[in-house]
Amino acid sequence: MPLAVVSLIWDAEHSSGSQSVKYDDDGYYLVRFPYGRQESYDPWNMHAARRGGDTSQFPDAASGLIHPSHEGWGIVSAMVHWKKDGDPHEYRARFVRDPLGDDYDSTATTDAAETGGGQYKSYMWQMFVHPDVPLGLKVSARGKDDKKIAVPLVHAQFKLSINTDVMTP
Repeated sequence: MPLAVVSLIWDAEHSSGSQSVKYDDDGYYLVRFPYGRQESYDPWNMHAARRGGDTSQFPDAASGLIHPSHEGWGIVSAMVHWKKDGDPHEYRARFVRDPLGDDYDSTATTDAAETGGGQYKSYMWQMFVHPDVPLGLKVSARGKDDKKIAVPLVHAQFKLSINTDVMTP
């Protein structure tokens, strides 16, 4: 079963502090990942800074995208650590197809209540992926009145593995 894999990581300890959450029009924040130095694994250049003649720089919005290298069955996973800040009641995350384009398609939205300890959340979903449709991880923290709270992130990971050998009957 051939796999193409990308694994992204961002950590406040190795950056210039926490990642500030600023919400988009949809009420979510597209998590950003640096190019090069903090990446765990990207041999297929699914998170390349230069794409199609444009160059992205972390932390612009394009630095939150994974561009699948192949057609196939994708398994996306993520982990987010939130800073203990503000008064959030729930934490949300979603995987999004084409998060910066006109064909925005969210899938696998998850809501989780605040826990008594640290806010460490992990997520996983499976779906077909296509090279011309980038993927993103979007998150949101909400108060009891559904008000969006700008709770900073202190750690995030975003991973995609693509099974390129999907059988058909």
